[in-house]
Amino acid sequence: MAYSQHKSNFLQEATIQIGAGASAGFVEACIMHPMDLIKTRFQLQVKIVQNDALYYTGIRDCIRKMYINEGFAAFWKGILPPILMETPKRALKFFSFEQYKKLFNDSSSKTMVFYYAGFLTGVTEGILVNPFETVKVQMQSDRKHVKLSPSTFAVTRRILAQQGFGLNGLNRGLTATIMRNGVFNTFYFGIYNTLLPWTKIQQDYIPELAFKFFIGFMSGTLASCMNIPFDVAKSRIQGPQGEVQYRGTLHTIVIVYQREGFKALYKGLVPKILRLGPGGAIMLIVYEHMKSYLTMTFS
Repeated sequence: MAYSQHKSNFLQEATIQIGAGASAGFVEACIMHPMDLIKTRFQLQVKIVQNDALYYTGIRDCIRKMYINEGFAAFWKGILPPILMETPKRALKFFSFEQYKKLFNDSSSKTMVFYYAGFLTGVTEGILVNPFETVKVQMQSDRKHVKLSPSTFAVTRRILAQQGFGLNGLNRGLTATIMRNGVFNTFYFGIYNTLLPWTKIQQDYIPELAFKFFIGFMSGTLASCMNIPFDVAKSRIQGPQGEVQYRGTLHTIVIVYQREGFKALYKGLVPKILRLGPGGAIMLIVYEHMKSYLTMTFS
């Protein structure tokens, strides 16, 4: 009887966490995808080519050139893989985080639990999403007008036919994705949950929702600054290969540093922050509200 009750409680808890996480991922992906695309475009730029009309000098220039050359719908190029990816990814993200926390509750300080659980969540997430990331980067690197660009399924079929499913194909850049997601989630969950108790202290001065948005924005921003070299490496490995063949994560970081300088490891940081700062805040707020709603519904 006790076992049956425990199993029932776990399934209900899992359903609530997965449902809330999936909702958060879907909303965040639809709203913030254009910034993710712009970030990827900057990360794939290597150097200025003389008379290259498609070289982007800044975010506004990128938006203008994309709109003129590719059309308004181009800002959502590659949106299907993130939607297919973000819904289960965020469901897994929040569910795994809640479960991983239980592993460290008895053996770690309360603050470090969030960091440890965040890292393991990122590793789990990275393994799941990497094939989708490969397809997304390939689609985002395509500068043709959106009407002339191949579909998600056409790109996937091409990768599978030419390179297969392994580490040179659909799972290219796996280590970089794991490191990117691991580092991001370590600081994203760690910072947010460390600061979250302050919402009760500050609620007499600042509306709770506004303060949660602020700490969610700050968590996403700082986590983005910490993990972007791995993100740049991931984009180079998963993107089209030119004169330089990008392979291993650390090897790619070294090549980028040697050929383009330290700043190149932070390419795309501004659009990344513009996406993951507010995106991280939106995701946490949607998750908490959906979790509360589903908890009341199942009660």
